[in-house]
Amino acid sequence: MLEFGQDTAAPAADLIKDVSEATFMADVVEASKEVPVIVDFWAPWCGPCKTLGPQLEAAVTAAGGKVRMVKVNVDENQMIAGQMRVQSIPTVYAFHDGQPVDGFQGAVAGSEVQAFVDRVAALGGDGGLAEAVEAAETMLEAGEVADAAQTFAAILGEDPSNAAAYGGLIRAHLALEEVENAEQLLTNAPDDIAKAPELEAARAQVELAKQAADAGPVAELRAAVDADADNHQARFDLAQALHANGDVQEAVDELLELFRRDREWNDAAAKAQLFTIFDALQPQDPIALTGRRKLSSMIFA
Repeated sequence: MLEFGQDTAAPAADLIKDVSEATFMADVVEASKEVPVIVDFWAPWCGPCKTLGPQLEAAVTAAGGKVRMVKVNVDENQMIAGQMRVQSIPTVYAFHDGQPVDGFQGAVAGSEVQAFVDRVAALGGDGGLAEAVEAAETMLEAGEVADAAQTFAAILGEDPSNAAAYGGLIRAHLALEEVENAEQLLTNAPDDIAKAPELEAARAQVELAKQAADAGPVAELRAAVDADADNHQARFDLAQALHANGDVQEAVDELLELFRRDREWNDAAAKAQLFTIFDALQPQDPIALTGRRKLSSMIFA
């Protein structure tokens, strides 16, 4: 199992702390070379600080380690405040790679606080999740399905709305022939990624897997089509059986032939099935690219 995003598991005491002149370099400048750091300049007598501080802390905590926060009491650390040219409080700075990169002064709306924290957190990247997704995909392609599933699940533990990992986990269940589990995952997908391309592809793959369970014998269906080229149901069933056997190109060819013979048969079932197959493939897959082009030429002929 890969290790990634370790900062996201940092306890609250590490995410938010008070700093002094003695620790500012280590806790802000040096620390920001690993994770962005927000610096809140405040004082006990400052009314707006008492509102802004908790808002910042809540947003930083919710970011799960993608950003940290330090608090500087200007009454006790006047030299730092002077060096940072803090003329009024509250003043907030963000450090990244050892340099101040963003900031604001005064109390702001809660939505602006959240947007600021999100913006700063984004500077630090995704904590290695993209690399973890890529590694899991490599495992899945190599047949290491269980390890791939565990890695996808771990990524989702840190980022439940990671569409690439969610789609990957569904495909891993399909590879394990756990179609019901895959379908349940689709049903429970977070709303914000339910229409993501990765989940649309997984949805098509689940549909094809369900069809495969009922696919008939290729030889018999082929014989039926050879005996009667206008037996559209036999040709459609043959395409499903071919796809279930992994003969994707042959399945597409049969469906294109069916569409050519009768595009409206069974409520344009051939076209719908072709789109399901294309959606299940990678966008740049040659079968999908060529098949879409041929289908388009027929539609607009």
